[in-house]
Amino acid sequence: MAPGNNVLSRKRGVFLHPAVKKYIRTMRKKSGLFIRESVIGLGFLSGLWTAIGINPQTVLLTLAERSADEVLHDPSVRFFFVVLPTILLLLSVITAYKRGRVVGLVSVFFGYAGGLMVLESLYFSVLLLVVAIILGLFATSKWH
Repeated sequence: MAPGNNVLSRKRGVFLHPAVKKYIRTMRKKSGLFIRESVIGLGFLSGLWTAIGINPQTVLLTLAERSADEVLHDPSVRFFFVVLPTILLLLSVITAYKRGRVVGLVSVFFGYAGGLMVLESLYFSVLLLVVAIILGLFATSKWH
């Protein structure tokens, strides 16, 4: 093939078809987003907050509920703030499932366990987080 032909391109000594390059970029973005939001955000940080004993979501929602209650003295507002944490948790789990299916949920669970173990055993916690990230990469790939 001629060097000017756009069917194959050479990058770092490996010939890749442009469609393959686009697929790799897309999968990198999906994997990175899933790992940041679901594995580390939903899993690891939630486990870390549980281990510490502080739930920032509860603190923020309590503050917002008190502020809203001062302005509106309506029981439906209070009910909304009681139901909101459950709705947010369900949305997070559904999103993690849609992005990574069952393997993705398992990776979130390993991330959560890693966050829980930070205070007990840092090395085991890091190991669990690495396993969660690897599972998260596997969950967003097309080969499972």
